[in-house]
Amino acid sequence: MSELHNKGKNKDHSDNLFPVVGVGASAGGLDAFKRLIRAIPENSGVAYILVQHLEPSHDSMLVEILQKITAIPVQEITNNVWVEPNRVYVIPSNKLLTANDGRLELSPRGPKGEKNMPIDVFFTSLSEVHQSQAIGVVLSGTGTDGTNGLKAIKEHGGFTFAQEPQSIAFPGMPQSAIDADAVDFILTPEEIPLQLARISEIFRNGLEVDKEEGKSAREEAFRQIIALLRLRKGNDFTYYKQTTIRRRIVRRMGLNKIENITDYLAHFIENISEQDLLYQDLLIPVTGFFRDPKVFTALYESVFPNILKDKDETNPLRIWIAGCSTGEEPYSIAICLSEYLGNGIVDYKVQVFATDISEKSIAKARTGIYAKKEMGGLSAQQIEKYFTKVNGGYHVNKAIRDMCVFACHNFLKDPPFAKMSLISCRNVLIYLETFLQKRALTTFHYALNEHGFLLLGNSETTAPAAELFATYGKSEKIYTRKSVPGRFLHLASGRTENSPKGSGNAGKKEPWRDDFQRSADEVILAKFSPSGVVINEEMDIVQFRGGVGAWLEPSPGKASLNVLKMVKPGLAFELRNALYKAKIDNVPVVKKGIAVTAPGKQQLVTIEVIPLLNTIERFYLVLFEDAMANLDQDQEGVTREAGNRELAESERNSQLECELAQLREDIRSITEDQEAVNEELQSANEELLSGSEELQSLNEELETSKEEIQSTNEELTTLNQELLDRNDQLNTARLYAESIIATIREPLVVLDKDMKVRTANQSYYKKFRTSEEETEGRSFYQLRNGLWNIPALRSALENSLLTDGRIVDVEVKQQFEDLGERTLLLNACRIARNDNAELLILLAFEDITDTRNRESGLINFSRELESKVEERTLSLKEANALLKQSNDSLEQYATIASHDLQEPLRKIQTFSALINERFGKDITGEAAELIDKISLAAQRMSGLIRDVLHFSKVLDSNIYEQVNLNAILQNVREDFDMMIEQKKTIITQDELPVIKAVPLQMNQLFFNLLGNAIKFSRPDVTPAVHISCRMLTSDEVQTHPALNNALSYCEIIFSDNGIGIHEEFKEQVFHIFQRLNARDRFEGTGIGLALCKKIVLNHKGEIYVRSKEGVGTEFHVLLPLKG
Repeated sequence: MSELHNKGKNKDHSDNLFPVVGVGASAGGLDAFKRLIRAIPENSGVAYILVQHLEPSHDSMLVEILQKITAIPVQEITNNVWVEPNRVYVIPSNKLLTANDGRLELSPRGPKGEKNMPIDVFFTSLSEVHQSQAIGVVLSGTGTDGTNGLKAIKEHGGFTFAQEPQSIAFPGMPQSAIDADAVDFILTPEEIPLQLARISEIFRNGLEVDKEEGKSAREEAFRQIIALLRLRKGNDFTYYKQTTIRRRIVRRMGLNKIENITDYLAHFIENISEQDLLYQDLLIPVTGFFRDPKVFTALYESVFPNILKDKDETNPLRIWIAGCSTGEEPYSIAICLSEYLGNGIVDYKVQVFATDISEKSIAKARTGIYAKKEMGGLSAQQIEKYFTKVNGGYHVNKAIRDMCVFACHNFLKDPPFAKMSLISCRNVLIYLETFLQKRALTTFHYALNEHGFLLLGNSETTAPAAELFATYGKSEKIYTRKSVPGRFLHLASGRTENSPKGSGNAGKKEPWRDDFQRSADEVILAKFSPSGVVINEEMDIVQFRGGVGAWLEPSPGKASLNVLKMVKPGLAFELRNALYKAKIDNVPVVKKGIAVTAPGKQQLVTIEVIPLLNTIERFYLVLFEDAMANLDQDQEGVTREAGNRELAESERNSQLECELAQLREDIRSITEDQEAVNEELQSANEELLSGSEELQSLNEELETSKEEIQSTNEELTTLNQELLDRNDQLNTARLYAESIIATIREPLVVLDKDMKVRTANQSYYKKFRTSEEETEGRSFYQLRNGLWNIPALRSALENSLLTDGRIVDVEVKQQFEDLGERTLLLNACRIARNDNAELLILLAFEDITDTRNRESGLINFSRELESKVEERTLSLKEANALLKQSNDSLEQYATIASHDLQEPLRKIQTFSALINERFGKDITGEAAELIDKISLAAQRMSGLIRDVLHFSKVLDSNIYEQVNLNAILQNVREDFDMMIEQKKTIITQDELPVIKAVPLQMNQLFFNLLGNAIKFSRPDVTPAVHISCRMLTSDEVQTHPALNNALSYCEIIFSDNGIGIHEEFKEQVFHIFQRLNARDRFEGTGIGLALCKKIVLNHKGEIYVRSKEGVGTEFHVLLPLKG
């Protein structure tokens, strides 16, 4: 498959057309990674992204290890790297990874004390970006990281895998995901790539909608699956988003390992359980508490104040959550409202109606019990205030539970609720086609009070019914109801919510290809393009065809496109009848010879009304044809035969015209009467609807009473369930204890009060090479010819019977025929049981022979080591004394040498100056140059001697005091005033801290660093120096081995835009007498930076350089705040 990198697309979703596999692991993950990578074929068309728990300071070698065992490219992830197929990506240390728009983004891990779940973070982002192309794999590891991420991938239509936990040393992570029902396949690492290959093939075959071969069979299979679901479940998915529906069906094919849609159809028809599973997949139950916190902030700040203005105990606040899933959304709104009202909530009656088409989801919502992992989004204070901890999770408190009424309800076909102040329908409309979106919005418009609020999801709008709602404030997803007539009409028929009225054969067409304009084009072309219009069910014109000016004209007054208001006099009655008949019979209707009076003449018109069947909504094509043209062709023959009959026929025609005019007038009168009756019927219908609303309210009250009874029943059920849970817990604890005893490595024996063996674990039989037959039921002291009949052990056991049954660390030595002499540590305790139960003692054996041998060896080794340390310490003391004597001599020599060398240098400088002063005019050419070189050499030698003296004595002053680094820097800047002014240097700085240090050494440090920054500037660039400062975190301090983790450090950075330092010289700059530039370009002795490093190390700090040649240099100085 190809890769698409369209950066102009939505930032969140990826256009990649290949599967992206996230693989998470922790302890034991290296072996699992290797086994998985070895099994991946080279051209799988899949991208693998490995996420492992790593220590922040640990440098991962995973890339090098994996690259040795596979030909597939393995690379460490860098920020914003594009994901490509047939590659393996590895997360670097101390980073969190997220997916975004086909790329991988890195961010720093949280602080060390914070809980980090890097696998969950990555899997969740992977599911949101890659949707059904996302695949999650959890391998070996401890804890629960990865479980919530796999659930997110599964909810978005992807596949999930877990390593088979029975055969691995660290099964915690895979087992957690399996227990949470978040795993589709449980396989070994070697089997996972093979299953992925099968799934990829199934997806390619199932989603090739453009492949002509077998296309009709595939389409028919998809239609039959949706039709069977409609018959079984009563919900029609025909006009849901087909891409989503098909991906969910193909996902079920992958889980059932069925590669062909027709084979899956046969399996689907025969298996009711598969029908239920697909139905649950299609409902897409994605929800959570306080999902998208900004929405609830808007409700709290803007919506609640508006909808509560006229509410009290007698006028309840009614809220409808349509598509509530498992109840987190309605409970969140109830909690948010409770927090807004505070104690004043007692003055209001609040009714939160929560509906969903899934009975399973509604059943869970009614219980109001949620597991700990489902409580994300709630603060600790909210959990404590609004929930009660129960076995297995948290139960919504009664005050919040009583606000909410849950019911199975399909807002697309069931009668809606009424008099709502707020309706929330988030992330439901995105799964519906425009036709159903418009129906839903019309229903919500009907259900809301005037100026009521509608809340939609982030990707949803009211565009399909924009005339009914207006955007509220700055929020794009909160809308208010417009005071405009709605067109809601609930038809209590057997037709499903998704089938357009009268579309008898529409189901045979592909719904996503329906288009009234195309249908109209086909009909008009067949009729040689006569004049006409396309109208909808409300008689509004949606499209003009050809010239219709002869038949239509705008009506006076308010602008309208209603065809009955625009047709010319004489046509409205006939057109209304033709439309009525076409709508009832669903067939074309033709009206011929209709007289229309035009200025100066009379015309005959033929009208044809044609229903457009292949459309989601109903549309009609109205065609107009001039019948006078046909009469003109026969006019000549009529004239010849007129003769004597002309007068009689003229009189007869006049009479017929009068009768026809009278008849039309009568019909018009009848029509007006009928319209009046229709208005009365409409009024009666509205009263019936109002009565229906009252019945609905009564039904809701009954539902509330039923819920109260159900609540009482639930309390009784809860008590019974608690007893069952306690029994299950006891059984679980017993099995748990037995499992521990069976698998623990130490030998264990259970004794009764007579010291007879009741049972022993396998480790006992294996360790002491005996069997159950030789052990159980026999006296412990008689086992293996009295092996355990040891006086010390016997005394301890018998005393334990008289006390608490406990023996602690009784050490015995025993000679075994087959094991030799062993040292054993014995511990015993009484097994806790009720007073009437038989006394039992659990005796544990620990073989500490090797431990004692090692201890003895360590004692001997320690003695030898202490002796060597004493010898070494003595040697070091002697060496230190010699070193101190050498340093003192060196310092004395440097002082003497400085004095002795400075004297002749001063004479050289003095005599050179005198020669220039007295004989300068007479000395020219080479002689003058030689004298200048003598002067410069003497100056450099003087500076070198001075720097050597500073270097030798820099640490003489070691008196630490509080030093204001801002003052130090200011003094140094004043020393360089002339050079700064000469070079026009720009110096900026941050606020520097006060630290405990040696002032003179700090002055020398800043003098050298600032002097270098000014001196080594580029000739064509204005020098710029910036001194910045920041505090290091404890984690950052740990990344520098030379620093003391117990101290707090600041980082001072001297940045310049000078000549920079070549990469190969970055370490050499701190060596003494190291010069990197020619003397004729820059002055210096090569001692300054060596002196800086010596000062920083003396303060338990660190200094390093970052530089790019020709760009600039940064010297980083890390100093402790308290020396």
